[in-house]
Amino acid sequence: MNPLQSDSLPPSYFDKLYTENPDPWNFETSEYEANKYAATIAALPQDSYESTLEIGGSIGVLTEKLASKCNSLLSIDVSQIAQDKAIKRCQQLAQVRFQIMRVPEQFPEEMFDLILVSEVGYYWGWEDMKKAQQQILQYLKPGGHLLLVHWTLYARDYPLSGDEVHESFMKLTPNQLQHLKGQREEQYRLDLFERV
Repeated sequence: MNPLQSDSLPPSYFDKLYTENPDPWNFETSEYEANKYAATIAALPQDSYESTLEIGGSIGVLTEKLASKCNSLLSIDVSQIAQDKAIKRCQQLAQVRFQIMRVPEQFPEEMFDLILVSEVGYYWGWEDMKKAQQQILQYLKPGGHLLLVHWTLYARDYPLSGDEVHESFMKLTPNQLQHLKGQREEQYRLDLFERV
C-alpha cells in the first residue's frame, strides 16, 4: 500500500475523471449505489427539511432523490462538468439550486437544517477536514441534522479513509453533535448526527 496523501484532492482530479467517463463511479447504474442511496434517504428522520446543503453533489443522482425531502436544496460541487449533468437531471425540480464551490475554501453563508456529506469527506486532507467541520457546525441550525455516508474500503488516491472521516465527527460528540444513528454495511458506513 502506498501512504495516504496529506493534501485535499484538487478540482482538476475530478474534471479529469468526468472527462474520461461521465459517470466514473457508476452512480446511475450500480445496484450498490442504488441500495446505498435508498439507505441514505431512509436514514433521514424527518419527512421534510426547510433548507438542505449537499456537499459534493456530483452528477445529481442522489440530489434528485434527496430533493423529495427538501423545500430548498443547495447542491455544491467542484466540477462544472459533473454539475452541468446534475443541473440537466434536476431541471424539473424548482427547489434545487446549484453552485460551484470548493469546501472548505468556500462555504455557503446561509443556515441549513440538513447537511449531507456523502462520499466526499475522504477527498479532504486533515487540515481541510477540520476547517470543513467548523463550517458545518457554524451553518447547521441547532437541532439540524448532519448525515455522513462514506465508502470504507482502501482507496490509494484518497487522503483519508471513510472511517477516519466518520470518527473525526464522532469526536465532536456530545458537546457539539449528538449521534442519532450508526449503520455499517460491507462497503460503507452511515452516521446521522444532530446539532446540539
